[in-house]
Amino acid sequence: MSRLHIDHRDLVRFAEEKVNLPKAKADEYRAQAQRLREKLEGYLEDHPDFSLKRMQLSGSLAKGTALRSINDIDMAVYISGPDAPKDVRALLDYIATRLRGAFPNFSPDQVKPQTYSVTVSFRGSGLDVDVVPVLYAGLPDWRGNLVSQDDGSLLETSIPLHLEFARKRKQSQQTHFAQVVRLVKFWARRIKQEREDFRFKSFMIEMILAKLCDNGVNFSDYPEALQAFFTYVAQSNMRERIVFDDHYEASEVDEFDHPVQIIDPINSTNNVASLYTANNADIIVEAALDAGEAIDSALAAPTKELTVYYWQKVFGSAFQG
Repeated sequence: MSRLHIDHRDLVRFAEEKVNLPKAKADEYRAQAQRLREKLEGYLEDHPDFSLKRMQLSGSLAKGTALRSINDIDMAVYISGPDAPKDVRALLDYIATRLRGAFPNFSPDQVKPQTYSVTVSFRGSGLDVDVVPVLYAGLPDWRGNLVSQDDGSLLETSIPLHLEFARKRKQSQQTHFAQVVRLVKFWARRIKQEREDFRFKSFMIEMILAKLCDNGVNFSDYPEALQAFFTYVAQSNMRERIVFDDHYEASEVDEFDHPVQIIDPINSTNNVASLYTANNADIIVEAALDAGEAIDSALAAPTKELTVYYWQKVFGSAFQG
């Protein structure tokens, strides 16, 4: 049987060599984010008018699900006070001006307001830090209005609670939950490179896998865990509403008319897939069906050469067995 050719251990090795961000590099990036925070805190001491309340590393680096290919990290800055602009463009300019003050040796193009964030570029490492503002009004659990990277709308969120949500699933299946997230994200990244019409943001992938984790799916065998993910996507047709009860009751969730509904586990009024059309969902399902069929074929293939061929349909040429 082909489990003799490619097994769980081979996927572990593939992940370590091609998928995962090495620990040394992750530590370097976290240290760079820490330097950014320290610089801003130093600026704050000399400029008490700057209404910075908290800086929080967020995104995949904070969750431990970053890919080797990462070239930017996310950091939320909580801004509060009457002087903080409420208009998104003015708020980004406000933050950029203070970042330039904190880094006086940086050239202007190293601190650039983007559409919904401010990017700080470190030339030495080539790393970009995307600084995302959160308007904070003193709510518990650091709940504030995040500027959405999708469309610039203000969404209530809590970065600490989101990180705790991810931590809870990681603790329930130590090592394996985060690893399967990275493997699926690697697959999605490859499909995006091949198909311009494919979109499947990482947060949606994480939420689907979190739901499978909560439902008792065992992630400790990676071929089986991947197949469980692709099977769920195919069978649900991306039309099954996903809701979590960590911070609210399912009955509190708003009614949506969106074809894809994956509800933010921190904010019951936010469908994180609201911008996904039926066509977007169908393309995801089609890609999942292809990946699932490839894994089935790999698990039934009589030779290693054929087994590797089918796994490459999932992970691309980077997978060599």
